[in-house]
Amino acid sequence: MALAGTAIGTKAPDFELKDNHGRTVKLSDFRGEKNVVLLFYPFAFTGVCTGELCALRDELPKFVNDDTQLLAVSNDSIHTLRVFAEQEGLEYPLLSDFWPHGEASRAYEVFDEDKGCAVRGTFIIDKEGVVRWTVVNGLPDARDLGEYVKALDTL
Repeated sequence: MALAGTAIGTKAPDFELKDNHGRTVKLSDFRGEKNVVLLFYPFAFTGVCTGELCALRDELPKFVNDDTQLLAVSNDSIHTLRVFAEQEGLEYPLLSDFWPHGEASRAYEVFDEDKGCAVRGTFIIDKEGVVRWTVVNGLPDARDLGEYVKALDTL
């Protein structure tokens, strides 16, 4: 099943999710303030996901700064995400789309109903809340961080 993701040029669906510290994060809170790199990934502690999230950690100033906020979303519980972030030294918000299960992932059309998790969907959302760039990869396929940087440079 190929998932397309939310289309470029459309308003990004708003969501309200808890992060790995139990804080509520709303996409709309960044409107008018920051571009958002919204990254959906299947599960914490899996090989490809850990590699991707640690690569973002290693390049964090490109993704968390005065103009940009990185938000990573999985269908794990906040407790799982807290341990994962501590273990891997991840200092950006890991958001839990655990309950209602996959609600935000479904809104962005990246929830795989058969697997019960999000696929690898990335959305770059501008300060007005419009999706400006997107890529959706299957579960085993890691994304290219260089592409995110290029897309952010166009905003």
